Amino acid sequence: MMILGLVRWMQPVHGYDVRRELLSWNADKWANVQPGSIYHALRKLAEEGLLREVATEQVGARPARTTYEVTPKGEDEFEGLLRAQWWQVHETPDPFVAAFSFLPAMPRDEAAAALRNRANLLRAGVESMRASLASDWVRDTKPVHVGWMFELWLARAEAEIDWCGRIAERIDSGVSYLPAGLAGAEDWPGWTDGAARQGQTRNNQR
Repeated sequence: MMILGLVRWMQPVHGYDVRRELLSWNADKWANVQPGSIYHALRKLAEEGLLREVATEQVGARPARTTYEVTPKGEDEFEGLLRAQWWQVHETPDPFVAAFSFLPAMPRDEAAAALRNRANLLRAGVESMRASLASDWVRDTKPVHVGWMFELWLARAEAEIDWCGRIAERIDSGVSYLPAGLAGAEDWPGWTDGAARQGQTRNNQR
């Protein structure tokens, strides 16, 4: 959808400008669009009849650049994909969530420290994003709604920063992670075994 939409918006356009525009939106961070895959995606969309090659030009010793436009089939595909995303809520897989589901396997001090580190990393990203939003380059060259999209990312990041802090404090407090039937984390063999192995590893390293 991202590639089709940008070609539709900027057409006729070649891959370099599509790549540059996507990177200026930080799409490699939030849309899983990797810069190195853009040219492959353009060729694949052309093979599927969603794009058509308009021209190929070469300037000096630079690699040849192919210019693309959206076909009527591509228009239909874009419209369908666009509305599927607007009218539905999709859960984005996050490896951190999978790791957090095994919280009891982590020593409490390390888990709390990791959460606070995650908050610091997110905070640095927020500061960088705010600097980008405040720059004349963004204000003068990007559509207003792109700034609104960045605001959504900021809101989500700030909410997760707060969450990391709250959960780190709960972990530090010694609260049990497990159902009442197991009384406390120390009663779960998986927790005690993991903690013991971690402690043994540290002793060996000393």
